[in-house]
Amino acid sequence: MPSSKKRYALVGTGNRGATMWGKDLVERWSNEVELVAVCDLNAMRAKRALEYIGTSVPVYTDFDELLRIETPDLVIVCTRDSTHDDLIVKALEAGANVISEKPMTTTVDKIKRILNAEARTGKRLDVSFNYRFAPTAAKIKELINSGAIGDVTSVDFHWYLDTSHGADYFRRWHAFVENSGSLFVHKATHHFDLLNWYLDSDPETVSAFADLKHYGRKGPFRGERCRTCRYKDECDYYLDISATPLFESLYEDPSTIDGYVRDACVFREDIDIPDTMVAAIRYRNGVNVSYSLNTYMPIEGHHIAFNGHKGRIELRQYEKQHWTTPPADEIVVMKNFSDVERIWVPYSSGGHYGGDDRLRNMLLRSGPNDELRQRAGSRAGALSVLCGIAALESSRTGQQVSLADIWGQDEGLNLLEARP
Repeated sequence: MPSSKKRYALVGTGNRGATMWGKDLVERWSNEVELVAVCDLNAMRAKRALEYIGTSVPVYTDFDELLRIETPDLVIVCTRDSTHDDLIVKALEAGANVISEKPMTTTVDKIKRILNAEARTGKRLDVSFNYRFAPTAAKIKELINSGAIGDVTSVDFHWYLDTSHGADYFRRWHAFVENSGSLFVHKATHHFDLLNWYLDSDPETVSAFADLKHYGRKGPFRGERCRTCRYKDECDYYLDISATPLFESLYEDPSTIDGYVRDACVFREDIDIPDTMVAAIRYRNGVNVSYSLNTYMPIEGHHIAFNGHKGRIELRQYEKQHWTTPPADEIVVMKNFSDVERIWVPYSSGGHYGGDDRLRNMLLRSGPNDELRQRAGSRAGALSVLCGIAALESSRTGQQVSLADIWGQDEGLNLLEARP
């Protein structure tokens, strides 16, 4: 009997690929998928990843060769953001469906290339927006949909990255716009997608400010990398990757092949992404959003509040900090001329408060319904990236930027014309 399992290939064997889309799938979704090959430009990293995953499959450094020989049903893309479009398009054209890590890609031209390929081939691209699947996010979406505060008129949304997670983006390839599109694209794609999903509308215009205030050339001293730095005893951002065996395995020896180190200095002078960002976003349905992202905070998490004609929904989600926090998320629903309702949402096991597992169940297992429309395809991926591109351009020019203007004229793609 032919197997009903999807034969999948993993492209990109860094930490995210080796864990969420590698070891986890092999151990816990083996009834649904079968890993048939991995691909990475660095063969040593790929082999180290397979050792961690605990399986033995062919390793490729040539993606075209993998597609030709293995003919996978599904390709999961976990590479550097700026390379996503090439891999996605090739996989779709080879007859595979694709799951891409966020962001879907980094430029307008690359977005169009992906959308055209998906339409041409009839295959499907999913973007791994796991925050949609977190139980707290799902509850907020239910409250908004139910009209708990009437029509939403504005949103306050502020995301905090701490001195561990936030700094990490400045140690790695993300620190350059060419690779990541900036954190307005790489990180905020999560946040803009959440807004688009919560509000069930599309962003129209963005006005933003962004600066490099803390990392890069703003640092007090700098070296090449933490392991060889003469300031390691006095630098608050010193990272010893040998303390994390998986990091040491995937990045240290493999760096002798491609030169990519996991502990590059956060104060490198050539870093060109901002670390302090704010944006005002106007939506098609008239909702106004105030957004910010800071990358060197003593806390990790976010604060979001929805203001409506009948009241306000507010959440302060704690992810990590140095003091004790509640063992669950508290959603506060404040209704005009009425009492306050406090809704406690328990944390779920798995990454991103259980969002990772729910996402994988939705994409890989038949049966889960999608009443909240959590599954995110190429349109969702495109709009979140476009919002980030518009924010970066606005921060550079000082002008309000319209998504329609940066999208331009393209009769074959009606991304901005209608929301399905």
